[in-house]
Order: sequence, then structure tokens, then C-alpha cells
Amino acid sequence: MGVVLGFAGASFAVALPQAGRWYPPNMQGVVMGLAGAGNVGTVLDALFAPRLAAAFGWRAVFGLAIIPAVIVLLAYAIFSKEAQVTVKQKRLADYLKLLKDKDAHWFCFYYTISFGGFVGLASSYVLYFKSEYALTAIHAGDLAAICTAGGALARPIGGAIADRVGGIRALYRFYSIAGLSLVAAAFGHNIYFNVALLFLASSALGMANGSVFQLLPQRFGRDLGVMTGLVGCGGGVGGFYLASSLGYSKGMTGSYLTGFCIFAGLCFIAIIGLGLVKTRWRTTWGAVANARI
Repeated sequence: MGVVLGFAGASFAVALPQAGRWYPPNMQGVVMGLAGAGNVGTVLDALFAPRLAAAFGWRAVFGLAIIPAVIVLLAYAIFSKEAQVTVKQKRLADYLKLLKDKDAHWFCFYYTISFGGFVGLASSYVLYFKSEYALTAIHAGDLAAICTAGGALARPIGGAIADRVGGIRALYRFYSIAGLSLVAAAFGHNIYFNVALLFLASSALGMANGSVFQLLPQRFGRDLGVMTGLVGCGGGVGGFYLASSLGYSKGMTGSYLTGFCIFAGLCFIAIIGLGLVKTRWRTTWGAVANARI
């Protein structure tokens, strides 16, 4: 499983910069959002994996997953093309230099919360709905797919909004919506009410993902491939931690309340972080960017 996730993360780090190089700065939000909307695969997992497992067993599910992976590989090999731009080959020293840039850490932090939050919730929904409402795996998977679909499909919308109003302003809105929705879900007990709130939270985090990647090419356009990998790593780590936090919350307290509140608290911390960097970003690299910041 770890190897599969590793290859998935690597493909993500390749796809986003490759797509972004084809388009101008003022379209990066929507373009990167569309490229990242491949997260819709998590929706398909929630819909089909429980049904396939019920019919053929969980081992067969992993075997069947090879089929769409091979189809995508063939399509990529046949149709994919590189943009006609010069990309400087990176040395190890270039990677280490980026790690010393404080903006690189800020972007990793924001994506750890947005993408990490989206993945953490998506990974936990089935167990949450089964545990809290005594649903079957298939029914819980259907509700998980509904909630996760919001985040996957809303990512390009978030990027388009960031292109229009600026990535920082968009992130303020999306983190606020996600945090408030998660707080309300933590104290809610009605299944329909909580599905609506979690759908809203996942959608807001998905749109925040698109907004982060509207800003990233403006700041690190020449190092987009490296930074996509670094930021994506932060998001993957965040997804693991946040999914675990919900499990620990349930195991230690018998409730998901603390876990959801941790998710929400991180969204509010991200808002504070935006307040710390927005003036510097808008008056330095943002002042010469050909896009709204």
C-alpha cells in the first residue's frame, strides 16, 4: 500500500507542473485545479471498492485496480506532450536551497491543511458513518463518496475563484468555511445534517487546494516541479496525521468530536498564517506577478 501511495504522489508531482507549463499565469488556478481534480478517484474508490469487496473479496479489489491504472498509463504514453518551454535540469543543491526558503515551508503548511484535510476526511468517512450510524459498508461508502465528491470536483472551481479574486483572499474564505463546517459537524448528531456539513467542509478544502496551486506557480514558477513534489509531500503527511487524529479521538474518548475540532483548529491556524504573510507576499513577488495574489 505504501508503494502504491508513493507512486500516486509521484504522478501527482509530474502531472501538475506539466499541465501548468502550457498556460499563462492568470490561468494557473483553474488549470492546476483541473489537473488536480484527479482526486475524484477517491470518490470512485468509496463507491466501488465496498461493492467489489462484497462480491469478490478485498484482495480482488487491489487486483482489479490494476485495470484503470494500465488504461491511464497507455493514454498518457500516447497523448501526453511537453510544453515548448525550457526547463533547467535541477541539481541536489537546488533542492536544498528551496528547503531553506521560508515561503516553501508556508506553502507546505497550507497544503498540509487543505489537501491533508481533504485526504484525511476522505480516508475516514466510511469508518465514521459505520461507527456513528451503524450503516453497512456499502451505504457508508455511498455517503463517503457524496462527501468526497465535493472536494474532488470543487478543486478547479477553487482555482478559478483564486484566479479571479486572488489566492490569498480565496484561501481566507475556504479555510473559514471548512473550519466552521467541521465544528458544526463535531457537535451534530443527525446523519443528514452531518452529511451536508461534511460535504461542505470537503468542498471548501478541495477549493483551498486549487487556491494553493494558483499561488504556487506565481512564487516558484522556475522551480514548479520541485515545489509541487515538496508541497505534495506535505499534503500526504497531513492526510496521514489527520486521518489518525480521528481514529485516536474515537479510540480515546469514544467520540469523533476532538478529532473534528483538531481539523477545524488547523483551518483557523492557517487563516492566522495567511495574515502573517499576505502583506509581504503582495508587496514582493506578488507585486510583479501576472495574476491576482
